Amino acid sequence: MSALESETTPVRPPTPRRAWRADPWGDALRSGRGPLFLRRADGWLLPLEVERWCAAADPADATVLARCEGAVLDVGCGPGRLVHALAAAGRPVLGIDVCQAAVARTVDGGGTALCRSVFDPLPGEGRWGTVLLMDGNIGIGGDPAALLARAAALVAPGGQALVEAAAPDVDERVEVRVVDGRGARGVDFPWARVGARALPAYADAAGWRVERTWRAEDRSFLQLRRRR
Repeated sequence: MSALESETTPVRPPTPRRAWRADPWGDALRSGRGPLFLRRADGWLLPLEVERWCAAADPADATVLARCEGAVLDVGCGPGRLVHALAAAGRPVLGIDVCQAAVARTVDGGGTALCRSVFDPLPGEGRWGTVLLMDGNIGIGGDPAALLARAAALVAPGGQALVEAAAPDVDERVEVRVVDGRGARGVDFPWARVGARALPAYADAAGWRVERTWRAEDRSFLQLRRRR
């Protein structure tokens, strides 16, 4: 058993502390279906792509997976499609998520996952080859600078982060909650949305340089390299 395997056993940890517990997000992951939205206080709704996230990795995802290096940490792994794809390709990979339903679905599909926040102590700190921040997960915690600084501490010197960006001009920090459009709603939590134009400045301040950017299937991605 490798050091990484020993540090990530068992893969079904205690119930998380954060806000995703017992709200529509967990219900949607268990069923694999939406509709589901992030709702701002002003009523604006961002649709969440539950069905896509619960399916297999798609061609746009494949452009990210092909750039993974070394052991991969998928931050906010959700139902685990990227963990499953990387594991199937023989890549060492761990998913983390604060939602127990997400972790359970990842594990049930044959992946390895822990119910942790990225800001909690994690296995392999300072040794990961790649950190993934996909599906809007640059918004975790509502503070992109703090999240990217934490990601820089997780990877090995010269390691990378692969980040999915929002629409180019977006740069906002907001309070949101998960709603299903039928009356069920979660609790408020901080979130951020960062587009490809704003993200390089956050990355530079956190010790990253932008190595490349690309688009696939109307989605935008950045490859960040930790400065040595």
